[in-house]
Amino acid sequence: MNLLAVAKRVDFKNILKGVFFGLSRPHFILPTIKATKDCIAISTKNYGKLHHKNGPANAFRHAFWNYLIAKRCFNWQRNEEAVLVWAKKVTDWHEDSFPNKQLAKAMDLHNNEVGRFIFVKNTEKTEQEIVELLRKMTLESIKIDEKSTLSEHKNRMVHIL
Repeated sequence: MNLLAVAKRVDFKNILKGVFFGLSRPHFILPTIKATKDCIAISTKNYGKLHHKNGPANAFRHAFWNYLIAKRCFNWQRNEEAVLVWAKKVTDWHEDSFPNKQLAKAMDLHNNEVGRFIFVKNTEKTEQEIVELLRKMTLESIKIDEKSTLSEHKNRMVHIL
């Protein structure tokens, strides 16, 4: 991940927002960057480039990313609430900074929440066990459209394609 290339795609307001919340938890910055890189690598290993589309593989990536941020930051600060707030803040910032179509954004935010739920319910499991759990959940991902009500699919992954 080239941070300079990413920064060029983000408007100044969102860069400042990211800097300020980063300064609020500087000890979470490196684990978050590492979690992000590892998430991309593991998603690519399991799904190739499909995780860049809006299908089930993308649902896996978003859920795993949130789980991994929370897990890796929890290793630095054993405060479940703090790491969940951080993971939500980081991934919500990402969605705001890299705009998407309305349905795709809703899907991503939903799958992010699923990942944080998985963290809360599976703190004792290894990352590899979580990969396997999320791969199974990916097979059961629900296809949604503009008429879908995401709250009906709580704690389940969703996709568009």
